[in-house]
Amino acid sequence: MAKLDFSSARQGFRAGTLTPRKFLESCLKQIDRREPTVRAFVTLGIEGARKAADASDKRWKARKPLSSIDGMPIAIKDIIETVDMPTEFGSPVFKGWSGGRDSACAYAIRQAGAIIVGKAVTTEFAGAPPGPTTNPHDPKRTPGGSSSGSAAAVAAGMVPVAIGTQVGGSVLRPASFCGIVGFKPTFGALNRGGIGDQFSQNCIGTLSRSLEDAWAVAHEIAMRVGGDPGFPPFAGGAAPAAPRKPDVLAVLETDGWAVTDPPSKRAFESFLKKLRNAGVTLIDRRSSKRVADLESAIAGASDLSLGINDYEKLWPFAELDLREGRGLSEGLRRGIANGRRMTPDEYVALLARRDHARDVLMSLAGDVDACVTLGSAGPAPLGIGSTGNAVFNMPASMLRNPALSLPLLKVGGLPLGVQLLGFPNRERQLSATAGWVFGLRR
Repeated sequence: MAKLDFSSARQGFRAGTLTPRKFLESCLKQIDRREPTVRAFVTLGIEGARKAADASDKRWKARKPLSSIDGMPIAIKDIIETVDMPTEFGSPVFKGWSGGRDSACAYAIRQAGAIIVGKAVTTEFAGAPPGPTTNPHDPKRTPGGSSSGSAAAVAAGMVPVAIGTQVGGSVLRPASFCGIVGFKPTFGALNRGGIGDQFSQNCIGTLSRSLEDAWAVAHEIAMRVGGDPGFPPFAGGAAPAAPRKPDVLAVLETDGWAVTDPPSKRAFESFLKKLRNAGVTLIDRRSSKRVADLESAIAGASDLSLGINDYEKLWPFAELDLREGRGLSEGLRRGIANGRRMTPDEYVALLARRDHARDVLMSLAGDVDACVTLGSAGPAPLGIGSTGNAVFNMPASMLRNPALSLPLLKVGGLPLGVQLLGFPNRERQLSATAGWVFGLRR
């Protein structure tokens, strides 16, 4: 039962064949069974979750649910504040810390009747180094990061949905490695209040087993707290649009193609052949100048993004370094040092390159349904000392557009995602394309 997506569980609530409390208990049993190996959670709030589930039971029995996600068990990344559990940011510096409030997204999902089961493991300040979480498909492999625990909890059947964040590849890559749906909306579409940083590429995303659940959670958050101040809120709808076969998809190789292993390349090429056979027109850098221009604009996305992020570490991380330097990782301290060496003019030049890349993407918007590429350079690598290579995910972060990783491929028996990149604030269109593409796995 715990491995149901929530849209299926909700049908049971409506029919009276299942209750939120029973569904929660099935999730908790799965946590008991798999958590010792997967290690997805930093903190569990089981007593509070049961109380929330009982309240949801009453609402469903009275046929007065608060929303489509009333009774949904959710894990929330431990970089996002919750009033009832500590928020430790993956750092010993914040061991046991609480801001005494809910973040905007935690507040919103509670108001919608969802149940926060626990805080999921994150890498240090959603960067590096990783925590102890393992991949549910193979405990010797990384689940990806920085939303490590969020992805692993969903893939292990502990919860149907988890909240993550992405600055570089922190939602899309874990989804690819763990074989689930990763959704990164347009930058600013979901309110980031109460999250541990203010990076200009950071956004809230979801990890789930279905598109329906991802869209429902994003919708309910936006309905209650909107997007970031000054940005259009998520407007993708309460549910995905009806699946629609795309007319044209732009195939992006990105910088990632050079480091992708041969079996993963073959799997992706077989997938592209399936698209062609279904009547979808595919264009790429060799057949389209505009796609070639986009490939050129996103070349070096990793270095550009890391440079922007390092400058944006000047607060709060540089101040934290002065007070708590010995508690921070060497990698974070190197990033802070890089930021201190940058000038405002150098930062502005990076922003200009980023804006140009987005303009090039938008030049395709009238003629292309979406862009398609791999979700990662291969399946999850061995070892949990690294979260893997984010090279395929950096373009979507840099472009600040909506993107999905869909669990469509297998390589060596392990999952590998296919990534769809949409156009800013056009999540509705992206969901129609994704729904049709997702159907190809059947």
